[in-house]
Amino acid sequence: MKNEIDNIYNQAISVIEKITNGEALEALRVEYMGRKQGKLTLLMKNIPDLSIAEKREIGPLINKVKNALTIAFDKKEKTLGQITNSENSFFDITLPGEKFNIGTLHPITQVRLQVEKIFQKMGFEILNPNEIDDDYHVFTSLNLPPQHPARDMWDTFWTENDLIPITHTSSMQNRAMKEKTPPFGVIVPGRCFRHEATDAHHEHTFYQVEGLYIGENINLSHLIGTILTFLQEYFQKELRYKIQPSYFPFVEPGLEFLVSCVMCDGKGEKDKIPCSTCGHSGWLELIPCGLTHPKVIEMAGLDPKKYSGFAWGMGLDRLVMLKYGIEDIRHFHAGDLRFLKQF
Repeated sequence: MKNEIDNIYNQAISVIEKITNGEALEALRVEYMGRKQGKLTLLMKNIPDLSIAEKREIGPLINKVKNALTIAFDKKEKTLGQITNSENSFFDITLPGEKFNIGTLHPITQVRLQVEKIFQKMGFEILNPNEIDDDYHVFTSLNLPPQHPARDMWDTFWTENDLIPITHTSSMQNRAMKEKTPPFGVIVPGRCFRHEATDAHHEHTFYQVEGLYIGENINLSHLIGTILTFLQEYFQKELRYKIQPSYFPFVEPGLEFLVSCVMCDGKGEKDKIPCSTCGHSGWLELIPCGLTHPKVIEMAGLDPKKYSGFAWGMGLDRLVMLKYGIEDIRHFHAGDLRFLKQF
């Protein structure tokens, strides 16, 4: 029986090598390994009639041959499949190549990197905010204790465990003053979240760049010089400026920094058409700012009699809109490739 098994194996391998189509291969598989009348199957049915010694020798041999033939059939089937695919495929080398879309950075990301680079040249470090933070860092440490009426200035989201998707990146001020030794300057670019009614100028998710500088004998001239230097470098043009009083609990005095409109060069109109960007005024109310409130400095563990500083918060989305003349903030998150491909 051993010789018979060897002959079956050799015959099957010889025929497998010569087969050129799948139908013949399947017929051969049934002939040798079919469940009812396959040559190997018939041999296995004779095993019960053998002696114990023969069973120990023939049983493993039949299984070995069966496994070897299974591998040979599968390999041949794969080879025939590749040949068939090759014969059925057609490649026309005269056809033009397929154009692949190349991705680019989002316009907000591009401007964020540009803003960071400008402030790094001015000696500022970059901090990343926690997008989910606690009440202390978002409000209390910024001179906004619980029940302070000015908290209503921010339409705040709250989680069930009293955490806050940050309303401003000012939430890093307290940490920065505790971790760093004056004099130091930091900017904090990041996403903010507010319960806003969405329109062309407002979004529930937007980007802000917070700035903070702490040192000795810091005054308004340092604040004005820093912001004006940044804006003129960013817009690549000379700008006129003015400041007007405002109110923010974490600075004293609180100010609005205005610059001449970058769209109409401060004229209030362009080509005799009233400028819609500045409302025909020639001025852009651009950056809320002020000198850091002594209580904010004190809550960070610094002596407000020794140290002073300034802070500001600018909308990154608005900087992008002014730079590229974008009229609707909703374009940024719409996912419209026609818009994004322009940058």
